[in-house]
Amino acid sequence: MLQKPHTTNRAKVSHAVVVIFLEFFAWGLLTTPMLTVLHETFPQHTFLMNGLIQGVKGLLSFLSAPLIGALSDVWGRKSFLLVTVFFTCAPIPLMRISPWWYFAMISVSGVFAVTFSVIFAYVADITEEHERSTAYGLVSATFAASLVTSPAIGAYLSANYGDSLVVLVATIIAVVDIAFVLLVVPESLPDKMRLTSWGSPISWEQADPFASLRRVGKDPTVLLICVTVFLSYLPEAGQYSSFFLYLRQVIEFSPAAIAAFIAMVGILSIIAQTLLLTYFMRTIGNKNTVLLGLGFQLFQLAWYGFGSEPWMMWAAGTVAAMSSITFPAVSALVSRIAASDQQGCVQGMITGIRGLCNGLGPALYGFIFFLFNVELNELDPMTGRNKSTSQEPSEKPTIPGPPFLFGACLVLLAFLVAMFIPDHHSMAVKTYTDTRKISTSNNLQSLNPLPASEEDIEPLLQDSSM
Repeated sequence: MLQKPHTTNRAKVSHAVVVIFLEFFAWGLLTTPMLTVLHETFPQHTFLMNGLIQGVKGLLSFLSAPLIGALSDVWGRKSFLLVTVFFTCAPIPLMRISPWWYFAMISVSGVFAVTFSVIFAYVADITEEHERSTAYGLVSATFAASLVTSPAIGAYLSANYGDSLVVLVATIIAVVDIAFVLLVVPESLPDKMRLTSWGSPISWEQADPFASLRRVGKDPTVLLICVTVFLSYLPEAGQYSSFFLYLRQVIEFSPAAIAAFIAMVGILSIIAQTLLLTYFMRTIGNKNTVLLGLGFQLFQLAWYGFGSEPWMMWAAGTVAAMSSITFPAVSALVSRIAASDQQGCVQGMITGIRGLCNGLGPALYGFIFFLFNVELNELDPMTGRNKSTSQEPSEKPTIPGPPFLFGACLVLLAFLVAMFIPDHHSMAVKTYTDTRKISTSNNLQSLNPLPASEEDIEPLLQDSSM
């Protein structure tokens, strides 16, 4: 394996970690104010509008990620890292200026809100193959860590000083993040590689977001894995977009309770994805770890669906943290069954499925809430709890969370599909990249480890060329 040129030694994984932490810390501060603004802007069909906004953003991100990845291969990572961070954080100050423009900008910002895609490519440029799983794990854990304290801080500032201060602090942190990328973060793509690729045409195959999806059916095992990912991540994406709103509306959590809940799940998820994942992988094996994670997710979603008391949500939250081992276990399973030169292909298929779910999941959950007439009642601005209405307090629906119960059914199907995934398998999937591997390009691929169409938001995508 060729050594990385000396010019890339300046770029470090810590740069990527700081960028991710600041970006999501800023958004975490806005958890409480966002719920209030969402209800004030859309007093009718709040869940439906929330799902549509997040759904449009997810679909735009899914469509644009391959093109941005391809362009970053030509023009370098730093410039596109600056663009993605700027547009991801651009809606923040608009929350107090104009809520309508705020939600419109959130939807449109999905075109550039693919920071993880560029970050993982950045990490791939500066790490060797044996270092990447650790580096990706560190970046992913940073995302969870940024949400441990920021919602609680945002809820405290909102309760004592008002939402305007929270938005101001979040805006300042976003500006610091942009300045950090502009002034501190070095370029990770070697100059030699950028000069060689400058002006190279971007093919439709590289920019096509559906390219990886069309290759799913070429191998039965990959098909089973992708179906499992789709059925399990669709409810997860929908849950992420609406769950905090659900806690506030149906379960009547206060802003402080929501912040504490996020912190608890975040801390437990970090433990589950580090210590417990390693333990399960060694003791029960890779496939059984995937099944165990799906089992936890099934239990968690069913509990969310039927649970009507706060203590049930807290208990289900611990199970939710345990279910976070599912996708890392799936990634590890793919890395075991795929040949070393096909890692990027298969991981690209899986992350393409997840990107599609990021658009479909929120819209699906919002529509189900709408069908079952689950709406956000008037909230007390001080406590964040529902004000009393003509409905009797003791009158509660049999199924408080219909979308979560629907998600549990999908995960049950995912569990059944995953049972048929073989433990050992020899991959037969071939991609267009296989035909382009000529001797004169091997050195360049070692410097730029990933065809841009396979550059997405999850770990291990870059292993295909090492």
